[in-house]
Amino acid sequence: MKERKAFMDAKSPVSIRAQAKLLDVDRSSFYYNPVGESAENQSLMKHIDTLFLDDPTLGVDGMQDELCDIKLWYNVKRIRRLMRKMCLEPIYPKRNLSKLGTVKYIHPYLLRNLAITQPNQVWAIDITYIPMKSGFMYLTAIIDVYSRFIVGWQISNSLAQETQTSVLHRAIERYGKPQIINSDQGAQYTCEHWVSTLRELEIRISMDGKGRATDNAFIERFFGTLKRKHIYLNPAKDGLELYNGVEKFMIKYNLRNHRGINRKKPQHLYLNAA
Repeated sequence: MKERKAFMDAKSPVSIRAQAKLLDVDRSSFYYNPVGESAENQSLMKHIDTLFLDDPTLGVDGMQDELCDIKLWYNVKRIRRLMRKMCLEPIYPKRNLSKLGTVKYIHPYLLRNLAITQPNQVWAIDITYIPMKSGFMYLTAIIDVYSRFIVGWQISNSLAQETQTSVLHRAIERYGKPQIINSDQGAQYTCEHWVSTLRELEIRISMDGKGRATDNAFIERFFGTLKRKHIYLNPAKDGLELYNGVEKFMIKYNLRNHRGINRKKPQHLYLNAA
């Protein structure tokens, strides 16, 4: 990856987008453009993320109360906007669930009572906010549910729909395609681009039910582990440092004993059973 990025040249007559596509490199990893949030908002977002990790049922009002308890007083408009920007969706039952996404692209949850017995049977994908010392980025990751092995990940500075399919294509090129891929009902997945891509690949589409705490629990737990054990202990100064740090953590995570799979190592379980 680093060697390929070295061939990219901002002064070339070929666009960065075209260069990234030719080299199979995420164009956002070539340079980091600070997201337009003030230092105050960036600090607030870090507090929101920490509180949400501990209690994912916090909505806007609950988050405001928790922030007030630590002497941070902000109105609900700001909290709501930042939580949406961070892709934080509280877990609680809601009315009129069909109105919460692009209805024609929402798919049923396929994993309930499904016995997951082999690698590449089910993958789960999600995106999360990652804070840095100044600014923030987003991390998309895909986990093999059987082995808890991270088959693909990508850091970007936007919520572009193409980011999700880009990381998926690279994971498939390396490990083959899954039978089912599960996601939440976020805008990145309840759209024509995501749905048509999976249909072309002949991968079955599964989506969390709204307000379901456990439907995509494996990838959510991984994000919690990543943030508690690395991101908040080692805040990155820029996108390159963040990328390098996450890369090292991914290698370590895939090779550590995992309690959810009887203290086996995700990479060993995935590769030995695949």
